[in-house]
Amino acid sequence: MVRRVAVIGAGPSGLTSIKASLDEGLEPTCFESSQDIGGLWRFKEKPEPGRANIYQSVIINSSKEMIAFSNFPPPAELPNHMHHSEVMLYLRLYAQAFNLLQYIRFKTAVVSVSQRADFALTGQWEVETENAEGQREKHVFDAVLVCTGHYTQPHLPLTQFAGIDNFKGRYFHSWEYRNADGLQGKRVVVIGIGNSGTDIAVDISRVAERVYLSTRSGAWVIGRVGQGGLPADVVMVSRLNIMLQKLFPSWINRKLENKLNDTCDHKLYGLKPKHSFWAQIPVVNDDLPARILSGRIQVKPNVREFCDTRVVFADGSTIDKVDVVVFATGYNYSFPFLPPALQDKCEHRLCLYRHVFSPLLTKPTLAVVGFIHGFGAVNSLAEMQARWATRVFKGLISLPAEEVMMKEIKKETVTMNQRFRCSERNPLQVDYLPYMDSLAKEVGVKPNLLWLFLSDPKLALQVFLGPCTSYQYRISGPGMWAGAREAILTQWQRVIQPFGTKVAPEIDTKSSSGLSIIISVSGAALLCGLLYRKHIASSFSQ
Repeated sequence: MVRRVAVIGAGPSGLTSIKASLDEGLEPTCFESSQDIGGLWRFKEKPEPGRANIYQSVIINSSKEMIAFSNFPPPAELPNHMHHSEVMLYLRLYAQAFNLLQYIRFKTAVVSVSQRADFALTGQWEVETENAEGQREKHVFDAVLVCTGHYTQPHLPLTQFAGIDNFKGRYFHSWEYRNADGLQGKRVVVIGIGNSGTDIAVDISRVAERVYLSTRSGAWVIGRVGQGGLPADVVMVSRLNIMLQKLFPSWINRKLENKLNDTCDHKLYGLKPKHSFWAQIPVVNDDLPARILSGRIQVKPNVREFCDTRVVFADGSTIDKVDVVVFATGYNYSFPFLPPALQDKCEHRLCLYRHVFSPLLTKPTLAVVGFIHGFGAVNSLAEMQARWATRVFKGLISLPAEEVMMKEIKKETVTMNQRFRCSERNPLQVDYLPYMDSLAKEVGVKPNLLWLFLSDPKLALQVFLGPCTSYQYRISGPGMWAGAREAILTQWQRVIQPFGTKVAPEIDTKSSSGLSIIISVSGAALLCGLLYRKHIASSFSQ
């Protein structure tokens, strides 16, 4: 029987894994190599090797309601898109509210995780740790939750760039970047157009002579500010919009891309990618188009070679007197403390069932939490993974046979590579809501829309038409939270409050993406269809 659980890492995924373990009556011990919680979101004045790092200006891309854990709404006064210090505040409040800190052993790194000799019988693991003084200790646990993330090993592909050894300027990976100090009046090339690359380019462009943003493939750029000035993800990510996108993928994709081009013509700005919007997580940046428009940033193709202080691009154009190059070229991922067999890959991704469990284990007592990408906040994805994993540990949910899981992993990998632009640096991606719902169904907490429309129409409309926040997964089932209904019905109030203005309650916050007529008609049609289907079924049963 599983009782003692090791949680590796005290970032957002680790914290919610401790909480999930406690909810299931388990006894977690969390090992955190640093002196504090927060993981990626803990800002360090100096980069710490082996740990994720962020820069001073980081603002979270997902809004506060969308990153919220399912039974802990953020304080209403916090801004919708929080600075990293405010994300840390939210995590501290979460840890304090549920008394999570007492289960964390700080300054304790996990060196190895190995199966015990009697694993086939007990499913137990031996976890070896090392403290700040270099003292090692071995522990026995019934289960392990791996929550270490994947932003710790910078990928610096110097061999791909001819002449880099002869470059006389300074170059470094974005992992090292903290602020624009020392870059005043410089010519800077930023290589890579992911979220970090564009953020850093914008940040540096405020003081540099000129910033050149180099990209191989371009990217769709979307702002945090959505319709009516509301957070874009709150407006866009609803069950209705996801349903429409599934029913009319090409049309919705075309409408969205056209809308983005209305604000910023991606072809004109040198940003237009070959892939569709939904094929890769977009760049979230409100400032990039304005910095390009003002000439502070110039978009360039991929770098072909370096010559002294000159950079030559793939189109033959050159920039002379380059002072600094920032490589925003992503991260490598690995879990060096795990047995080699558990690090096997299916193409670029780890061979994990539902991105959580290895099918090779005879006992499903080790789970990976938070190692995932989606068009939504990782916090919510990690929390649902942890809730599912801990119930699997307890034997309340059974996994399929090994061959079934392997078949599903291969099928999912093919589908993922067809749908998304996956690579070694971006090894996996999921459809946010379908993935969440699939795990929620296993846990028994997926919202029953038909029942909600019949029993609580007011709540049902918010669940279906409003932002798809994680509170929806606390309405019923295991882990049901009495405050879930109120959290959903008041989420718009928490969105509006930071603006500091008195807004009439009738504000049109239920409209999503300018398709209000379609939304109203579709919602009514779906409700009528569901009720009619139930009526027909009951008629036949009489």
